Amino acid sequence: MKKILFKGCGTAIATPFNDNGVNFDEFKKLIEFQISEGVHALIVCGTTGESSTMTLDEKKQTIKFAVDIVNKRIPVIAGTGGNNTNSVIELSKYAESVGVDGLLIVTPYYNKTTQKGLIEHYKAVANSTKLPIILYNVPSRTGLNVTPETCLELSKIENIVAIKEASGNLSQVAKIASLCKDDLHIYSGNDDQVLPVLSLGGLGVISVVSNIAPKKFSSMLDLFFNGNIDEAIKIQLSSISLIDTLFAEVNPIPVKEALNIMGYNFGIPRLPLVELSNDAKIKLEKAMKDYGII
Repeated sequence: MKKILFKGCGTAIATPFNDNGVNFDEFKKLIEFQISEGVHALIVCGTTGESSTMTLDEKKQTIKFAVDIVNKRIPVIAGTGGNNTNSVIELSKYAESVGVDGLLIVTPYYNKTTQKGLIEHYKAVANSTKLPIILYNVPSRTGLNVTPETCLELSKIENIVAIKEASGNLSQVAKIASLCKDDLHIYSGNDDQVLPVLSLGGLGVISVVSNIAPKKFSSMLDLFFNGNIDEAIKIQLSSISLIDTLFAEVNPIPVKEALNIMGYNFGIPRLPLVELSNDAKIKLEKAMKDYGII
């Protein structure tokens, strides 16, 4: 069996910005909130963290800051993916040097590559680090799907240990689980499909919702793994309206507004993302009230 980085709810944590770059005071507050509410891991500089509009220095500062603040209380996983293999290797080596517990590496976007190219890309990155790697498959953003057969090939690499599956295709998730078994752990990349993925042997979720509802979402995972399936199902189904509002506009536009509503100073996303529309704000605030967040 491959190394298990975490089992349960990992928060794909948002990044607060100000005029000087990353607002580390607010970032620390959210990190401490996440840990106090029981999340099982933090994923920094991912999609929700707006890594695509962060400079290399900002990414390095944010990764190191998270490692230092968390101080081994829970695993910290750094998003180091990109569409330039050498750049991915550079950032991955840096993340390893400052003490992260693992890497989340998205498939190359825009240039896309072939399935053979994917294998070579991930092999080159894996050979450059001893850290455990989570593949990140999100074809709606990258224009590239990691096939189950490619997952099988990548699972043969010792430090490629898991996949964040955000294709939304449960049949594909089932095939990955069938082919790879314990050689590639599966995390749901979709908050509305957590329990279906767990039912296929998944180990957890890398979540957007847990930015604002960490205790409830973490407890859903704990309930499931402790055998209280009915209660876990209740939480999953009761979360659907909130999840819908958090993805009414492209992530992380709504979740940053949700954090602002909760009293954090997370500002607005960086261009080309924009502030949440007024109609969506009204629906989001209602969903947060109904869910008991505010």
